[in-house]
This record gives sequence, structure tokens and C-alpha cells, in this order.
Amino acid sequence: MRKVAFICVHNSCRSQIAEALGKHLRGTDFDFYSAGVETKPQINQHAVRLMRELYGIDMEKTQYSKLISDIPKPDIAISMGCDVGCPYIGKAFDDNWNLPDPTGQNDEAFITVIRHIEENIMKL
Repeated sequence: MRKVAFICVHNSCRSQIAEALGKHLRGTDFDFYSAGVETKPQINQHAVRLMRELYGIDMEKTQYSKLISDIPKPDIAISMGCDVGCPYIGKAFDDNWNLPDPTGQNDEAFITVIRHIEENIMKL
């Protein structure tokens, strides 16, 4: 199967959501990964809570913050939308979803980003 990697700077929120939704919605079509150029000690807790509430997915059971060097070389690399400049990952990005980082915002902002990610995954 083709490998899809969602890349963000910290691999703690948007890219983690995308990995979880990819596996949940299209896991028989692609292998999904997420990574960043830095890591955080845990996945964004608002994202964890909302993914559990909306989809029944517990991201903390199967995912953790990873560096780009920790995942297989992707066939498709997608930037989640870097506000300060996207990292170079050894290949050009195939797409940039330009999603705002909902960290520090309310549930509505998170849900808007989650729904955009879901729509984009269904278009892969």
C-alpha cells in the first residue's frame, strides 16, 4: 500500500488527527503516518478528547509524537499548513492543506479543523 505522511512542526495536533482519521476512514486504502521536525511529550489533549468523543478513537493508545526520521519514506507527503514555514523532509510536499493550528482555541475551532481533515482524507 502507498504510504501517506502528514507533516507538522511538532507532530502533536493536526498531523496526529490526520493520522488517526486516515487509519479510521481509509486504513484499507493507504498506510498512514504522522511526524514532525520536533516532538512534544504528548498529543494535544483537546484533540485527544474530541477525537474520542466524535469518532471513538483513542489516539493515545496507538500514536505518539514522532520525528520524520521515525517513519518510513512516504509515497505521499502532506503538510498540514505551517504558519512559519514547512520543514524539508527529503522530498517536496505533494499537498499543503493549509489548516490553522487550533491549539489554544475553543472546541469549535478544533472541530472545524477535524472536519476539514476528514474531507481531505476522503478525497485522497
